[in-house]
Amino acid sequence: MGETRRSFDPEFRAGAIRIVRETGKSIASVAKDLGINAGTLANWMQMDRLARERNATGDLSESEREELARLRRQRAEWAKERAELEMERDVLKRSMALWVKDAMGQ
Repeated sequence: MGETRRSFDPEFRAGAIRIVRETGKSIASVAKDLGINAGTLANWMQMDRLARERNATGDLSESEREELARLRRQRAEWAKERAELEMERDVLKRSMALWVKDAMGQ
């Protein structure tokens, strides 16, 4: 029979991550103390690091924030333009199909 996977609540995960950060102990040592796999704790640490990097917009200068906002607006405009072009393409495809069908006498 297969093993059942243990699940850990978010508070436990956050506590384990905080222990590694605040004590300076190795991931393996903390994992052993908590009775969990070191790889599991390493994954939690990596996910936490990535989440912190995503949320670190305070590190941007004013000009970088303005550039980011400009690029986001431009991306939104391009997405809108793309949707319109795709719609026009679909209409042309349908009209071409109808034209060919009519020309073939069907």
